[in-house]
Amino acid sequence: MSRLSIPTTARLPSSLRVDPSNLVVIKSLNRLSRESLIALALDWLDEGTVANALPYLDRRRSPDDEAAADPDDLYPPCRTVAELQQLYADMHEQRGSKRDVVSRVLEGDWRHGLTLYQLAMVDFAYLDEHPASQKWTAYKILPLTPPAHDAADDETLKVDEASLQIPRFHPSTFLQNLQDQVLPDVKAHYHFYRPSDYPVLMLRVFAIDSPYNSQLALSSAGSNGSATNYTSSRTVYLAFPDGSPNLYISKSQSAGASAHGESRSLQSLIVRGVPKALSRPRQRFTLKNTGLTSRNLDALLDRKGPGRGNAAGGGWSIYANEKNKKSPLDSVLPSAPLSASEHSRKRASPLTQQRREAKRAKLVAKGRFGDSAIVTDGKGVERLDVVLQDPYPSVNGVDVQGSDDNDAAPTTGRRGPRRNLDVMLGEEGDEAAGAGARTDGRWTPNVRITFQGAHVFAGIRQLVEAGIVDGERMPGWMTGEDGVTVGVVRHGRIKGNKGSGI
Repeated sequence: MSRLSIPTTARLPSSLRVDPSNLVVIKSLNRLSRESLIALALDWLDEGTVANALPYLDRRRSPDDEAAADPDDLYPPCRTVAELQQLYADMHEQRGSKRDVVSRVLEGDWRHGLTLYQLAMVDFAYLDEHPASQKWTAYKILPLTPPAHDAADDETLKVDEASLQIPRFHPSTFLQNLQDQVLPDVKAHYHFYRPSDYPVLMLRVFAIDSPYNSQLALSSAGSNGSATNYTSSRTVYLAFPDGSPNLYISKSQSAGASAHGESRSLQSLIVRGVPKALSRPRQRFTLKNTGLTSRNLDALLDRKGPGRGNAAGGGWSIYANEKNKKSPLDSVLPSAPLSASEHSRKRASPLTQQRREAKRAKLVAKGRFGDSAIVTDGKGVERLDVVLQDPYPSVNGVDVQGSDDNDAAPTTGRRGPRRNLDVMLGEEGDEAAGAGARTDGRWTPNVRITFQGAHVFAGIRQLVEAGIVDGERMPGWMTGEDGVTVGVVRHGRIKGNKGSGI
């Protein structure tokens, strides 16, 4: 550690080490499987990465020099990196427990600490093993109108709906601009990673509250000897899909016991800083929440990715199929009528009323959902939250009036979906979403609907096929054609976060 440490605006270097006895480090390694740990150790010892993951080696000048050797050392250090590589390669071929590998890493070959670079690789290895471990929110990158020459400094720029500009993304330039948006008393470490299963480029942002970027940033020891700064750190992931003007940002996670407000402040800082880092002179951009949140990256790539499914959800998905190449402009020709022999062969046994209704329900589900919402398609979202802001329908031509007690019901202090929806929907329609709101003199009840499961829209499709849900009268937002998981329904149509729905 350097003798002199001064506050700086630089980011944390990848070679900065964290004590291996830190409980957060131990927990991170124990989350991985034995095969992943060994593969990770071999990656650390690779020629291109070993500079940021130097192991603890035997520095004796000759093998005969036993003075520096520790007879009680459980894991005697190797002399070269190649020897250590062979050791882990042999461990891969042998059978053993994960605990032995973790102990070998923390108490043997990296007993002097794991670098931030290594810990970033540990987190991404866990993300590869558990793709649903992060909760992502899709944001759309939109261009802004260029400011006028005589514009004031506080001029509010509007979204340029006619512009087709997209930002240029260069990793090193983006990180340099993003670092300028970080507060001076917060230090961050950045690590890019490209998973093999998804066409995205991921960025891990690891932040701690410290004005230093040296070992002093992690040397604040608590009562148990652990680095308190590292324990209170927060991590956010960004995913840049290939060929798409969208961006996925994960929910901020804390390594230890951290305040909820601190994690939210880091995420809001990222949301504000990313468009500024993507902007250039006379070319500004902004991020807009699309109202789509899921743990499934395949679902995000299908609805907010580079493919044709962005505006072709639900029944429109038949036009997004690359194999069929259908278009809404294609002429539909009626099929030829069946001949008498074919008709008799096809209808040898007349259908019962129950079978006829079941067949019709499946045809309706096919028409409403198209090629989407299949249980085995791997593109399911886990939750759908909707607020209904339509007035209560009239009964026999008479408007239903709500009671004054319901109108005056308090809307604060609630937990669960109410708070989540209010945070994501912002200020728009917040008063109308309250209990007993009135619209044009008609009573609007406080109705909030939440669908939850492994594949929400596939479950709704099964309900339609079973005849439980009327597929002909079902609104379009229940088919997923709007591409949102949080929204407000007005006049029968859904709007996502501040009107982000189609």
